[in-house]
Amino acid sequence: MSHPRHALDEIIHAPVRLSIMAMLAAAETVEFGFLRDTIEVSDSLLSKHISTLEKAGYVRATKGFVGKRPRTWLALTDEGRSAFQDYTSVLRRITEGTHGD
Repeated sequence: MSHPRHALDEIIHAPVRLSIMAMLAAAETVEFGFLRDTIEVSDSLLSKHISTLEKAGYVRATKGFVGKRPRTWLALTDEGRSAFQDYTSVLRRITEGTHGD
């Protein structure tokens, strides 16, 4: 039987990406600036990690305006939501000491 850590999604596993995924899993959409401030990262670092998550098909970015100010809203795709649920399930197996099959 293999240890569950082998099932952890390496895309999500990076601390900043895990923080992004957790925040987006709790909401329908999150505005870029709010996400940046909440997880305490720079614009460039957040953009880099969002790009990785978008390429994996986990996050969707939608651009628009509030008044004349450009804004970006982020949301998990169905695939991203499923991947995050799988990831947290594996973490529970590790922390609870249940290795399952």
